[in-house]
Amino acid sequence: MLRRTTRLLVSFVMVMAGAVIGVGTTSGTAQAASCYTWNRTLSQGSSGSDVTQLQIRVAGWVTSGERLSYDGNYGARTAAAVKKFQAAYGLSADGVAGPATFSKIYSLQDADCTPIHFTYAELNKCNSTWSGGAVSATTAKANALKTMWKLEAMRHALGDVPIQISSGFRSHACNDAVGGASGSRHLYGDAADLVGSPTLCRLAQQSRTHGFSEILGPGYTGHNDHTHVAFDPSPFWSAPTCGI
Repeated sequence: MLRRTTRLLVSFVMVMAGAVIGVGTTSGTAQAASCYTWNRTLSQGSSGSDVTQLQIRVAGWVTSGERLSYDGNYGARTAAAVKKFQAAYGLSADGVAGPATFSKIYSLQDADCTPIHFTYAELNKCNSTWSGGAVSATTAKANALKTMWKLEAMRHALGDVPIQISSGFRSHACNDAVGGASGSRHLYGDAADLVGSPTLCRLAQQSRTHGFSEILGPGYTGHNDHTHVAFDPSPFWSAPTCGI
């Protein structure tokens, strides 16, 4: 309860600071978020690492089959994702990321940059180092963070219902132990197996509009007890029981 109260207070301070001194300055806003702080308004034509940080947090707000690039360039697709994010949280949906948008993002994340409803521990039940996969430990953990923000978007779109994760990152050893495919996206840290409620089919259907390019669910071999979502460079959806 204390953490939530503190987060809301911080968000309020961010909005007030932006209104008083302008978001183009850092004074008064540098302490607005312990994870990451934006210090300028972003819109189409902006570029830089601050745009990349924004893209990570709005990549789950896209159209069916779309994937948002984390390229640091604020183009039309990033603006569209920001609009959907803003509309989903009751903000003015203009596609421009300013104090109100950043304030909402701050309220949705914890100090380690993970969204408030997910943790690194949920995305890694294999080891504590994120090592031993198909990519470096740093990359695997960064990929997991991107996955969590997509899941946060999906969770909100589903009515803020909890989403349960049975498996996330796997080292080669962990993947072999569960009989995972040799090229499994779990080895890259960008995959999550979802279980529980909503139904597996509902999860598979909803994930199509939240930036996941690999969706495997009921009806696909070995996936009748979970829905698998991932960020695969070669898009592939198959959940025949769910009409996918």
